[in-house]
Amino acid sequence: MHVALVGGGVIGGGWAGRLVENGVDVTIHDPHPEAERRVREVLDNAERAWARLTLVPRARGAVSFADSLEEAVADAAVIQESAPEDEALKRRLLAEIDRHAPPEALVCSSTSGLLPSRLQLDMTHPERFLVGHPFNPVYLLPLVEVVAGELTSENAVARALDFYVSLGMKPLRIRKEVDGFVADRLLEALWREALWLVHDDVATVEEVDDAVRYGPGLRWAQMGTFLTYRIAGGEGGMRHFLAQFGPALGWPWTKLTDVPELTDELVEKIAAQSDAQAGGLTVRELERLRDDNLVALLQALRARDYAAEKVLRAHEARLLEAPGNGFAAPDPTQPLLLHETLVEPEWIDCNGHLTEARYLHVFAEATDAFLRYVGVGAEYLAGSHSAYTVETHLRHLREVAALEPLQVLTQVLGADEKRLHLFHTMRHATAGETLATAEHLLLHVNTAEGRARPWLEPVAGSVATAAAAHRALPLPESAGRAIVLRRGLETQQHDTGHNDQGAN
Repeated sequence: MHVALVGGGVIGGGWAGRLVENGVDVTIHDPHPEAERRVREVLDNAERAWARLTLVPRARGAVSFADSLEEAVADAAVIQESAPEDEALKRRLLAEIDRHAPPEALVCSSTSGLLPSRLQLDMTHPERFLVGHPFNPVYLLPLVEVVAGELTSENAVARALDFYVSLGMKPLRIRKEVDGFVADRLLEALWREALWLVHDDVATVEEVDDAVRYGPGLRWAQMGTFLTYRIAGGEGGMRHFLAQFGPALGWPWTKLTDVPELTDELVEKIAAQSDAQAGGLTVRELERLRDDNLVALLQALRARDYAAEKVLRAHEARLLEAPGNGFAAPDPTQPLLLHETLVEPEWIDCNGHLTEARYLHVFAEATDAFLRYVGVGAEYLAGSHSAYTVETHLRHLREVAALEPLQVLTQVLGADEKRLHLFHTMRHATAGETLATAEHLLLHVNTAEGRARPWLEPVAGSVATAAAAHRALPLPESAGRAIVLRRGLETQQHDTGHNDQGAN
């Protein structure tokens, strides 16, 4: 698929990042002289974020820049317009896109609040136009509001929904065309109140942000507004909440219907406080900080398969099922790459590194992956046959931080009719650095009897084949290694102790 992006600013660049990271080729048209530089910086951020977000193998799309709008849209299946929020400008661009785009192309606008029925007025084929309003950063936030105009066809809506889902997004079809749609109407209400709080010297910009990010923002990220308030209603649910707190809506404590005048004085006040809050960080540095935090939040939700992370899980499943995608078939004569993962934030200990129990967790997952590789699946396990680990030796070679991508290579050191000897090497998935190793001895058992028994076919044959394929590989340097205090180290420690004592 080829997608054209008209406009390469913050939103257009974000669209480019999401598309490229999902294997879609993109052509961008933006007359700004710095457009290509800015887009490529956003693409760098997107690549960095997706490397932490998911380890599912996927092809990346190509990016090109067109000097003219006509060139950009010439063979596009989808055109996403992301020009500034100026209705006259957008209508002119959309009419031009409509003239030059292939007749079957879908045309979408990223407008954050302009009505699609007005934007499509000058188009010859308005039935193929709709709004697909994303949220910044587009390459990470899954929500896209889909809004049809009066002349938009249901076929165009269905195609748009499928297209956005294919990019790992959560399309929310807006039931009724309304200015600002849904999310921005909520955001604008909060923004107006925040401006008043700063205007009236109730709080600084940082204090307003603190009120959100240390409190309700954490709830909103995973439950939204109504579900949060339902819980606040206790066992009585939403009815009790509305009965108890509903009257407060009439209290004179809000200015949601008024907007403070953005005088030079107020603008300078807000801007100066914002500069101080940023602490000297550049926009790109702030973007990366934001992206890292968003990835950490998404990864935290992964364990619950909930909210935004549920969308990512479904997208990963689609990517793995796609023809030609997923893990490449490993070379059976080399250590097998069967398991990859990302260091979850909750795996980090008080020292800020991967806790030792999680090293074993990752290696155990690699062992399970190998067992699946040789045929120990659900049917085999259901027959009361499995493999138990009876001995393990781990070596921790480097500290591992949150969100680092990991790979585990598995080498079969030996096997017989009941036993399996594995050696795992954990390495950084992108840098290739070895981080830890683990040596395991497994015993095949009949789980109903609780006794060791020979492997059953076809698993027995697969285990023997894997062992034979690795027989010619060199033995890992630390295989069979025992934990000992070497004599030289003992002497050195003893001498150091005497020196310290003498110095005191």
